Amino acid sequence: MSFPALMVLLVVLTGLIWLMDKWVWAPKRGMDSKEPVIVEYARSFFPIILLVLVIRSFVVEPFRIPSASMLPTLHVGDFILVNKFSYGIRLPVTHTRIFETGTPERGDVIVFRYPENTEIDYIKRVVGLPGDRVGYFDKVIYINGEAIEQEDAERNDDLTGMVSARADMRTEFLHQQGYNILLDPRRNLIEGETVVPEGHFFVMGDNRDNSNDSRFWGTVPEENLVGRAFLIWMSWNRNAGGIMWGRVGQTIE
Repeated sequence: MSFPALMVLLVVLTGLIWLMDKWVWAPKRGMDSKEPVIVEYARSFFPIILLVLVIRSFVVEPFRIPSASMLPTLHVGDFILVNKFSYGIRLPVTHTRIFETGTPERGDVIVFRYPENTEIDYIKRVVGLPGDRVGYFDKVIYINGEAIEQEDAERNDDLTGMVSARADMRTEFLHQQGYNILLDPRRNLIEGETVVPEGHFFVMGDNRDNSNDSRFWGTVPEENLVGRAFLIWMSWNRNAGGIMWGRVGQTIE
């Protein structure tokens, strides 16, 4: 059972126990009788569980980065927050969109349910929007025939031991501010061109030669979107001594 489904079940269960006690059991029990422990727990935990469910489903949800596919933007062990209302308000469990609030833009870092196994959450960067002709040749992205600008960038010291020493740091400009990517000159992954279907998005990892993304399994349907990643609230690296304080509080561009 998924965590959202468990939370919904607990809300329903504790809410029913609380209401049944208020309307049926308490009047029969009388004012002088002690409240059953299960009722006491249900009354105490119902508002807490409901609040957590509402926040996680409609406002913000925490995730942990498990892989290096988004280096150098996100490190293994980063704990991030995801804005759940960026791309529409959705019901928990069914993921049915009930309100339209926006759509992804090129360059957004998004969390989505992996199309080949929707029980797994992935995080990648949006490269192509519906209708775009996306190409990837010689480690350069082409959108509708135009190459996306890249420039050399200085490699961060904190990447030592995380990626190959031969990997190059570049700054890519899908949006004005730009963001850093990693390219391995000795590795050549899938190249080619595709047109993004309506209602879908083409995504790629910033660690371009070490990312399982749309180049391999296709585009992300709109209904699989979870939200936009916007903040690193904690970062833990056991090999580096624990909390990486320099990453805590960083925004995700």
